[in-house]
Amino acid sequence: MASIAILGGGFSGSLLALKLRAAAPDLDIVLVERGAEIGKGVAYGCCDSRHLLNVPVHRMELGLDVSFIDWLRADQARLASSPGQSGGVLEDAFVPRALFGAYLHEKMNEAVSASGGRLAIVRGEAVEVEAGRLVTVRLRDGRTLQVDRVVLALGHLPPRLPTSFESPVYASPRYVADPWEKGALNGIGPDEPVVMIGSGLTMVDVALHLARQGHKGSLTALSRRGHLPQVHRGGGAWPALVLPADRSPRNLISFLRAEAARAEAAGVPWQRVADAARPVAASLWQGWTAIERALFLRHLRPWWDLHRHRMAPEAAEALAAMESSGHLRVLGGRIEALEAGPAGIELRYRPRGQKAPASLQAAHIVNCTGPNMSIGRTGEPIILSLIRQNLLKEDPLGLGLETDDCAVIDGYGWPSKWLFALGPLTRPSLWEVTAVPEIRVQVERLALRLAGTAQAASLVPRPRHALASAFADLGAGI
Repeated sequence: MASIAILGGGFSGSLLALKLRAAAPDLDIVLVERGAEIGKGVAYGCCDSRHLLNVPVHRMELGLDVSFIDWLRADQARLASSPGQSGGVLEDAFVPRALFGAYLHEKMNEAVSASGGRLAIVRGEAVEVEAGRLVTVRLRDGRTLQVDRVVLALGHLPPRLPTSFESPVYASPRYVADPWEKGALNGIGPDEPVVMIGSGLTMVDVALHLARQGHKGSLTALSRRGHLPQVHRGGGAWPALVLPADRSPRNLISFLRAEAARAEAAGVPWQRVADAARPVAASLWQGWTAIERALFLRHLRPWWDLHRHRMAPEAAEALAAMESSGHLRVLGGRIEALEAGPAGIELRYRPRGQKAPASLQAAHIVNCTGPNMSIGRTGEPIILSLIRQNLLKEDPLGLGLETDDCAVIDGYGWPSKWLFALGPLTRPSLWEVTAVPEIRVQVERLALRLAGTAQAASLVPRPRHALASAFADLGAGI
């Protein structure tokens, strides 16, 4: 039987392992994860226990044997931790993200136990992949394993630098490069002023986390436009969108605004129109020319993100209270300089719509710009290894790596027969592939494809547990 290595044990990698187990029970699967827990990743494992999902519970279903909703209902303690703004309807609640991580972690443990050794977890970091008759995956500590196919399920790459210029500040302990690293915010004193670069969902999480930890000093969020994410609203429904003949980015946004106005006039929240746009986002993106995609990213993407990636009502209320009290302020402007001094960091910026510069003083700067999408600027060893071998290439817009139905396209333009990718890395082909509903569809499609390939490969005589022999030198890492 064929064997597959999934590199990355967060949400997308774990879900693929579960779907592959269901589609091809005899397939040998190894999940390689450098973190402490499987199934959680950054999104559901590195968060404050009170950080909420950005979508209601019913949008988080995965099609597993036990649904997320039923899993929540099975334990009163889980239900007790669910916020109450949903009117008592669990399906519409915004529950803590950690609960979803615990759910997936539990399902993965059950699958490993029931697999009879067909699904194994290797603790470690994959740093190199070499293709031959079999594919060799090399871990940082020197261990290796050999498989037939490899899936990159790395999730979001670490955040990029928040400015186009370098600064000595980035080497200072006062600068937090990645707020999702364990203990990254622990060095911030309760009375110290903090500037957060970015005003999206990452900033929302950081600000609320600091407030819950007792922070009383000033919090300032600075982004190019100074806008906060929009807020989820429940209720209502909107039919599938009948798209206009002219589907250029500019015309599409005009169309969506008109649809939103129609919805509001009918008493339906505009959020339902944004939700109705999700199923067609990929086909629209794929239908645009390279120039149209670039225009969308430059001029319209910020507005899309504000309305598409919304925050839970509870988070919005808490943030509004912080603004009203003066604890938090949100500014718009372009950063021009960052300089470290004896008392902290001076950030000079040009406020949006103004000619005169301004400055902010901070004891700490926190990078809240969100994940890096450019694989050409990442420090991930596995990505750099594949680039050196010309086994993948970055798309021209710097959104990730190029794929063809999850098959990674190499530097010569050919889709691979053994290397695949999932999730945010595949944004160049799909655009919207960062949330659970879209990734679930992608995972299920890839699982069926790999399961079919595995069945064909099973016709070739191989040792019964081909992957088991590859584990011989892995020792206690499994």
